[in-house]
Amino acid sequence: MATTLEPRGFTEAPEPVLSVRQILALERVLAGEPEVVAGAGQLDRPVRWVHVAEAADVGVMLSGGEMVLTTGVLLAGDEGKQAEYIQSLHRAEAAAVVLGLGRAFPAPPDVMRRAAERCGLPMVVLHRPFPFAELTEEVQSRLVRRKFAAVSLSESVRTALTGLITAGAPLQRLLDEVTQHSGCPVVVTNLAHRVLATAGERSAVDDVLRDWERIARQAGGSEGDGWIRAELGGRGERWGRIVLCGYRGDTATGRLLADRAAEALVLHRMLAGGSAHTWEEQSAQSLLTDLVSGVVPARQLLPRARAAGLPVNRRAFVPLVVRDGEPAQLERVLRLLGLPGLVAELADGATAVLLSLARDQDAAALAAHFATRLRAESAVARTVVAAADPRTVWDEVPAGLREAQHVADAVADSPDALCLPAVVRLKDVHLRGLIRLLRDDPHVQSFAERELDGLLCDPGQDLLDVLRTYLATGRNKSRTAQLHHVSRPALYRRLEAIQTRLGVDLDDFEQAASVHIALLAHDAQQQ
Repeated sequence: MATTLEPRGFTEAPEPVLSVRQILALERVLAGEPEVVAGAGQLDRPVRWVHVAEAADVGVMLSGGEMVLTTGVLLAGDEGKQAEYIQSLHRAEAAAVVLGLGRAFPAPPDVMRRAAERCGLPMVVLHRPFPFAELTEEVQSRLVRRKFAAVSLSESVRTALTGLITAGAPLQRLLDEVTQHSGCPVVVTNLAHRVLATAGERSAVDDVLRDWERIARQAGGSEGDGWIRAELGGRGERWGRIVLCGYRGDTATGRLLADRAAEALVLHRMLAGGSAHTWEEQSAQSLLTDLVSGVVPARQLLPRARAAGLPVNRRAFVPLVVRDGEPAQLERVLRLLGLPGLVAELADGATAVLLSLARDQDAAALAAHFATRLRAESAVARTVVAAADPRTVWDEVPAGLREAQHVADAVADSPDALCLPAVVRLKDVHLRGLIRLLRDDPHVQSFAERELDGLLCDPGQDLLDVLRTYLATGRNKSRTAQLHHVSRPALYRRLEAIQTRLGVDLDDFEQAASVHIALLAHDAQQQ
């Protein structure tokens, strides 16, 4: 059986339409002094065509969506025909009926008005003589222009998006292009209404995300007030939707834009099927990366976190950074333990995890449970889970993530990493952790260069490596000689050369400690 890769509702350019209300607002129509005498609540009905007809059985000539213009000359004096005329239009799903007052009907006929009101059919009377030909010409020309504009827009959007996909553009670039055409915020969600990506002016997007739970329910139902959606999926399975939020143009054009965007997103995802990152992962990665970097204020990221499905009200946030752990594996462990959180891969083999816990939950115990379960399932013996203390204020989350990242970095090159607890905190990495936190401080950088100046010019780094091992082993000469595969006399000569170059006595505890701190700072700066 053949399958389709297009989302439901994909069409060519939509049928151009005007609403009854829009037609009544035309300058030529206003010259006829129109008055709505029935069906005033149905004026937003779409008008597909304008038809002039005096036949009493006009309904058989219609296909739906027409605005019928008549003088009622064949209906005058016969109330039965008048009522049947309105019923016939209703059965044919006409959009409205416009009656020109004159010889046949000098005043709105009460029988037709009551019948139209019962049917919900807009009935309009024109109090001044009006050439119907002018109205049909005006409306038909506008509909033709709309049809041409719709076809042109459809091809323009499709060409632009296809070009971006061919050039390998990321998802965000496609959404930015859709926003340029729609002039409103664009949101991509999964079926659970969790936001995967957004585009548009930042303040407008933030306004949408701030009330996303309500908007998502609205967008999932009937379209109205510019909320237009298109389903994403293929091969008979839906996996998301794209929503135009507050589109100001007509609904038909909005649907066209949404459909063209959905078509492009399906193709983009299909072509990127071999990628290691799903849109969900990219969304979490973008959010956590922005939190860690501090480029975007945390307060501005709160709506994104809430829309991504992270509980944020009255919560305790536990920042974690995992070394040598696969994001998919971390997400699986979170699901198994029932812990809500976001997972995102950072640089250099680190993965950030932001847990969101109820404030009465034991954050330390749950973090330890997570780490223990992760290590049990990991094939990597040195999987490290670094954590910062829980944050109950969202604005403090970025600092917590950066602290956890510093701890993970400090543990990465620690010689006793395997002896550390399941969850490593800043207090567990002692001096090495402090140096990591201060490594970018210019005073620390100057101190390291000043203390090690005599060895940093050594092209082979031989003496620097010997010094590093000597201090890491607690100044154990036998162990150092063994690790460097040299005799003890040879090691003594190298240590003497180190002391001479640095102008220090390594047997003096304070001088050795100063050199050790400088070496830790130097190594931290190189990573």
